[in-house]
Amino acid sequence: MADKDKATVMDEAAKAGEAIDPATELPVPDADAVAAPEGAEPQAAAELGQVSKTEYEQIKGERDQLLDRLARLQAEFDNARKRAEREKADFRDFATGNVVEQFLPVLDNFELALKATGSAEQLRSGVELIVKQMQEVLVKLQVTPVPTVGEEFNPHVHEALGTVERDDIPDHHVAEEIRRGYRIRERLLRPAMVRVASNPKQVNE
Repeated sequence: MADKDKATVMDEAAKAGEAIDPATELPVPDADAVAAPEGAEPQAAAELGQVSKTEYEQIKGERDQLLDRLARLQAEFDNARKRAEREKADFRDFATGNVVEQFLPVLDNFELALKATGSAEQLRSGVELIVKQMQEVLVKLQVTPVPTVGEEFNPHVHEALGTVERDDIPDHHVAEEIRRGYRIRERLLRPAMVRVASNPKQVNE
């Protein structure tokens, strides 16, 4: 009985060994049996990344149009810039010419004064008239002198060259004008060079 059971076990083991034998070849599935997904359309590899000649010509035409438009815009921009620079130069020349034209009579009078043979007093009177004429031209151009003597020192329009002791002028006020300053409308052209008063009476108080 034991021998029969032993033989049965050995037969089953042999059958199991044949089932898991690594040398056994598995059947190869048929290619026709592998079905493609439903609705999928085959696409040739040669067609990937390619366009037709008609599409190519259309894209090329659009590119050429864009390049032509870009070139035209660049030319228009350059022309506008040159025109603006030319107009700016013309305006500057016109403004400069207008100012110079008003000073030409003053220059004429200076030249006449140099040719004069009168006395020193007559020459001085002539120069004073020329200075007055120049001041009138400056007023027309809205150029006015910066107030100085007697005014409180203002570092924005005054340039101090030193101090001078004065008891008849308030402390920290302009006592002397060394060089006149000018402004055109509200813009300062140059500051006035001045000496500032130092009033010992006010300082002691």
